[in-house]
Amino acid sequence: MSKRPMTVNAAAALEAVEGLAAIGFGLFVGGETILGEAVDPATAIGVTVLALAGGAAMLACARGLLRAEPWSRAPTVLTQLFALPIAWSLYQSEQYAAAFPLGLVAVLILVTVLSSPSTAWLVAERDHDDDDEDDLGAGRDEGGDRQAGEGESGDEPDGDGDLPAKSR
Repeated sequence: MSKRPMTVNAAAALEAVEGLAAIGFGLFVGGETILGEAVDPATAIGVTVLALAGGAAMLACARGLLRAEPWSRAPTVLTQLFALPIAWSLYQSEQYAAAFPLGLVAVLILVTVLSSPSTAWLVAERDHDDDDEDDLGAGRDEGGDRQAGEGESGDEPDGDGDLPAKSR
């Protein structure tokens, strides 16, 4: 597999930053809940669990991107598609300090993870690697030895048209 493109590195780094921010937010809300400062403890517990789980999932996606795991691209895109309306809602409620960074990071991640170099490395090259493995494994048994294919008996004539000694 070729060298990881810079776009994948950028997407993974930004996804990890978002994941860490979500975990930090979850810990903050959880701490507020434990201290009894939450307005609605039941909601705060739910927010804590969702933020911690979501942050952990985003960190897993970032790691998956770096390792070219095929599953990591879709949830990375999905989290950003969820982040954009949240950023818009924050903007409309005049919470600009949270809205602009979240919206910017979401757009940057979408651009980097859906870019041509990222797509080629995460999807196209992985497909070619799978095809190569299939080609290498075709006609071989578990030990890697060649097996007889359809129409082959395993006994092939030696150069003069006779069957090898084991078949005689």
